[in-house]
Amino acid sequence: MTGANKGIGYSTAEQLAQLGHQVLLGARHPERGEAAARALREAGGSATYLPLDITSDEQVYAAARWIAARFGRLDALVNNAAIKLEFHPAPPSRCELDVVRRTLDTNVVGTIRVIQAMLPLLRRAPAGRIVNVSSGLGSLTLATTPGSKYRDRPLLSYNVAKAALNSVTVQFANELRDTAVKVNAVDPGFTNTDMTKNSGSRTPTQAAAAIVRLATTGPDGPTAGYFDEGGSIPW
Repeated sequence: MTGANKGIGYSTAEQLAQLGHQVLLGARHPERGEAAARALREAGGSATYLPLDITSDEQVYAAARWIAARFGRLDALVNNAAIKLEFHPAPPSRCELDVVRRTLDTNVVGTIRVIQAMLPLLRRAPAGRIVNVSSGLGSLTLATTPGSKYRDRPLLSYNVAKAALNSVTVQFANELRDTAVKVNAVDPGFTNTDMTKNSGSRTPTQAAAAIVRLATTGPDGPTAGYFDEGGSIPW
């Protein structure tokens, strides 16, 4: 999984390790990634740090080659890595284009890069799973619903990126609908992490639960869906 050395990513990796899965913990920073993987191993899990900057073709495809050589397949891909360069309130008219470009390059293009690189490995798995960590801020329905908290949280680059990520989810799910690979998006909720400046109302452990559920869903599980811990949410 990507962005796995802290916050929601680490909690997701931790829960998957507790379920007995071999976790490949992708992270940009070697020291932090190694420390996170070591902590999971010390707790009894099976975890390996994987250098993975999703904005780098070289690192992403090197990671895919390493997984292919070591395991031959990938059972689940959790795309958690993302950046957020704006903070509420942030009127769209004041958002710098460079912020938009950087956010889209990481949160959307980077995620597509990882999916494309890992897809051959996911196809080799008996039941490959892709989970894209999105946000309720990417829901067009919630953003246009009077009284919705999402309507009053303008974050142009981040919200647009998450809406695009939702579309990416559907595009890949449609391509793979006749295969064993299932692709879904998850809103983990407003979580207490570095990204939210530790102002969230939920713990990373709570946020990770829905991600883990979809990463391990059975053959009758959903695909092309958008979920939070309570079930389906509107696009």
